[in-house]
Amino acid sequence: MIRAVDALPLVFAGPILRRTTPTRVVFWLAVREPVRIRLVFDTGESTTRDFLLTPGQTSGCRLLTAGTHLHYLLIDLPFAEPLPLDRWIKYHIALQPLRTASAEWLECSDDLQALCYEGQDSLGFMLPSRVGSLLHGSCRKPHHPGGDGLVEADRLLARCLLANPTADGVVANVETESDPRCVWPSALVLSGDQIYADEVAGPTLHAIHQLISLLGIPNEPLAGGEWIKVDSAQSLYRHPAGFYRRETLLPRHKRNYALIELLFGGVEKPVFTTASAHNHLITLGEVLGMYLLVWSPSLWSCVDLEPPATLQAKERSLYAKERAALESFIATLPAVRRLFAHLPVAMIFDDHDITDDWNLSREWEEVAYGNPFSKRVIGNALVGYLVHQAWGNDPDAFSGELMDTVRESLESPGGAAHDQCIDQLLRFDHWHYHWPTSPPLVVLDSRTHRWRSEIAAREPSGLMDWESLTDLQQTLRGLPAVLLVSPTPIFGVKLIESVQRVFTWFGYQLMVDAENWMAHPGSAQAMLNIFRHPKTPQNFVVLSGDVHYSFVYDVELRGKDRGPDIWQICSSALRNEFPPRLLNLLDRANRWLYAPRSPLNWFTRRRSMRVIPRKPEGTPHGRRLLNGSGIGLVEIDEHGVPWRIRKLLAEGRAVVFSRREAESRWD
Repeated sequence: MIRAVDALPLVFAGPILRRTTPTRVVFWLAVREPVRIRLVFDTGESTTRDFLLTPGQTSGCRLLTAGTHLHYLLIDLPFAEPLPLDRWIKYHIALQPLRTASAEWLECSDDLQALCYEGQDSLGFMLPSRVGSLLHGSCRKPHHPGGDGLVEADRLLARCLLANPTADGVVANVETESDPRCVWPSALVLSGDQIYADEVAGPTLHAIHQLISLLGIPNEPLAGGEWIKVDSAQSLYRHPAGFYRRETLLPRHKRNYALIELLFGGVEKPVFTTASAHNHLITLGEVLGMYLLVWSPSLWSCVDLEPPATLQAKERSLYAKERAALESFIATLPAVRRLFAHLPVAMIFDDHDITDDWNLSREWEEVAYGNPFSKRVIGNALVGYLVHQAWGNDPDAFSGELMDTVRESLESPGGAAHDQCIDQLLRFDHWHYHWPTSPPLVVLDSRTHRWRSEIAAREPSGLMDWESLTDLQQTLRGLPAVLLVSPTPIFGVKLIESVQRVFTWFGYQLMVDAENWMAHPGSAQAMLNIFRHPKTPQNFVVLSGDVHYSFVYDVELRGKDRGPDIWQICSSALRNEFPPRLLNLLDRANRWLYAPRSPLNWFTRRRSMRVIPRKPEGTPHGRRLLNGSGIGLVEIDEHGVPWRIRKLLAEGRAVVFSRREAESRWD
């Protein structure tokens, strides 16, 4: 049963540690009501650092209101005296409701110990002087019937702290019998699909609708849905097709291309994956509710997961199956929340954060943005992404004027300010960012800077245009090494890219997600030129996701002068997987068709490269692609060179990607 509003937890999600440097620490929280914040940092020195913050009255603390009982806080603290490097920094967050000055100060969690690791009496983090290790992953679907890679990341932190319980305030590189040289990660990098806005389980959507009512999220007028008698969020929720049949609610384009095909990528994709738009998130309230439910356990106890009475027999069967998977997901959310409170979290969108095949082609954009209904769907997902993800990546990128428009949109969804906000976000050109770690973390936006085809509207767009690639080259100029986050692998599996190319030629690019760096000659050549430029880094660690399997390539560019060393590391998925039998077939066929002496190598854009695929240890002979939920762990030396690359599988096994020189080949 739904609890009374007064029984709601004070903190719905967070604290999530975001952009963090010695002179700046950013936290994100979602709370029940406006609060004062007290933050105390203990670095093990003689004095502590104490901050008292009141939103609207204190710089460094901004409040956004999205409902009567839903408020977001971004705490952005500058430090005149830098925080120490390579030391454990304890912190406490206490909150006091603003409604009364005499209200009790409450710890950030209803149960602080649930957020602390064993042996610790507070939350904490570390600022490494250089990146010794990094966790990364993508694609986290809550109702996938399997484990969660973020839980394995939490277990890694617990092992590090148990091996060295920080009694002296220092977290050093430690060694344990089961995990030699366990290095405290510098960050957690989430490279896309943090939510699946386009593939939502029935129980999740049912829970979201209860939260919308419980939290007092305003009703949202919807333009463009008049033909199906859907003119507001509430009428959508009551519509007979609003649950498990939402694909039937979408308008059709005058050229007879269904918007469901162009906006949501089609109901069925038989080549590589099957995606469903039956419960696609549409309203702003639905997007906000989704984030609260995938990042924290707090609100799941406030909803009733019994199926709605209106479901048909077939839908009830699917609902029960999804509910079983979700219940295992919910049980692990305390570990995910604890992880987010202890590691700086860097995030970037991919398509499922917004909708499948987002901006795949010029035609897709013209059709999707040309209809007010589909434009609102995309815009609402972008607003949700800004509030929950982008805001903490780089707060300086979002002006006060833009955030004021976001605030007005949240307070009055569906109004003029909401439409204005969506227009601004669709033109916004600074979703990419970099963090000043050592080596620097440079995160690419491969979704909104597309290199669109001027010849054929249905041709896949390049993942980044000339201007953004030129800016990237300037960012990289003079760096000896870089950690480059590209949501889609720059160097992918050749056979799969070839299949995508064939399907694109026949006009079925949406069916196979024909999005890869080599699909567009302009962006492919520009990216390769960046790698070859003499003043860009000599060591590139490329972190990617997207594809629902994991692999590692060592890449060397061949030419008159030796190019940089490139490690293409793909870790996908956190909680999802590729169809196992199909992946095995593609893996085997890729090795056969593109063997070292195969003439097919000369028909690829990467024929002047030397590619060494690494073998995931413990897999069948010859296997190069690793399937299974988990999280990537990359350990890096002082020169920015990976000395060990692993995937921590959700089943509890760590798989090392080992390099063998005998497996070198021309690509």
